[in-house]
Order: sequence, then C-alpha cells, then structure tokens
Amino acid sequence: MLDHTDMHILKELTENSRITMKELGEKVHLTGPATSARVAKLEDKGIIEGYTIKVNQQKMGYLVHAIIHIYTKSTNHQPYLSFIKERDEYVISNYKISGETCYLLECKFPDNQILDEFLTRLSNVVSYKLSIVINK
Repeated sequence: MLDHTDMHILKELTENSRITMKELGEKVHLTGPATSARVAKLEDKGIIEGYTIKVNQQKMGYLVHAIIHIYTKSTNHQPYLSFIKERDEYVISNYKISGETCYLLECKFPDNQILDEFLTRLSNVVSYKLSIVINK
C-alpha cells in the first residue's frame, strides 16, 4: 500500500516527469536524496513503469481525433489486428474490451478524407461505430 507521500510523488511526476528530484522533494516536503530514494523504490516495485512525453497531435498535423467502437464479424480477430498494425501511424490506442463491442480504437487523422479512406478499408474486416472527439 502506498502512503500519502508516495501518492503525492506519483501525482507530481504524472504532471511533470522532467522535474528534478530537488524540486520534487520541495513539493512533497522531503530532501532531494530522500525523494530520489522513494522514486527508485517505486520504480523497483514496478509502480513506475517508465517516463513518457505528451505529444500535441494537432500541432503534429493530426486534426481529427476519432474513437471507433469495433464489432468483429467472426471470432477470428486476426484480420482486424493485422489491419490496424499496418496503419499504426493513425492508431493511438487499441483496447480489447468487454461489453457490446470487442475493441475500442482511438485514432488520429490529418483530415476527414484520410479518416474516410481508413473507415472504408476497415469496413472490409469489421463493423464499427464512429465518434469524433470535439473537445478534450
């Protein structure tokens, strides 16, 4: 079980993983070395699995953000999985889920024309329901 300080460390690192241990220590009321030791323990326990960056998809030229509910046409999901693997430049996340649909596919596209081409090809392997993200 994590204590309050560990939870505070995780919160701060989630907001800014590039923060120095000294700065992080000031925020969580520990010294830099004590903070560094806490972070190392969280990494050793596998609670912190890695550090990443947040990319602004719109500034990268991906203006359309789509959430696609996937309904497979058979129990063989390989055609769908191969399809999205071949188009991974558009795929943000692909979640296998329970419920009405089999997968929840999150994608980014430069424009609606490329989205339409993607959906046309996708419909050859699965059925889907599309939602466009308006605001995050």
